[in-house]
Amino acid sequence: MIEETLVLIKPDAVRKKHIGDIIKIYETNDLEITAMRMLTMTKELAAKHYVEHLDCPYYSDLEGFMTSGPIVAMILKGEDAIKRVREINGKTNPKDAAEGTIRKLYAENGSRNAVHASDSPENAKREINIFFGE
Repeated sequence: MIEETLVLIKPDAVRKKHIGDIIKIYETNDLEITAMRMLTMTKELAAKHYVEHLDCPYYSDLEGFMTSGPIVAMILKGEDAIKRVREINGKTNPKDAAEGTIRKLYAENGSRNAVHASDSPENAKREINIFFGE
């Protein structure tokens, strides 16, 4: 089934100039970029995006990191895009990620892990609306 998903290239990967490398991996895997923008996440946007984490003890660190510099937000479209993008990204902690995945290649650690991707069709729709509108 053709799906759309949201991907964020996080501040650590942007700072290290990995935007093009990461995009190339998605495109090589037959995913189409249908929208893309660069922005710096505000505290308000972070709270909206990470609403389920607001009460977690690590939220202030997450917010501080995600608002620390520019990010790239993209909508990727393709066959089973949500599942495939998450496989391409690799496990959250790069130590556990498979060879060749984005996080194995470009993540610093489990928090500064280069990319975010939607984990379900419902969250993909919600997250796309946050960054790109209806």
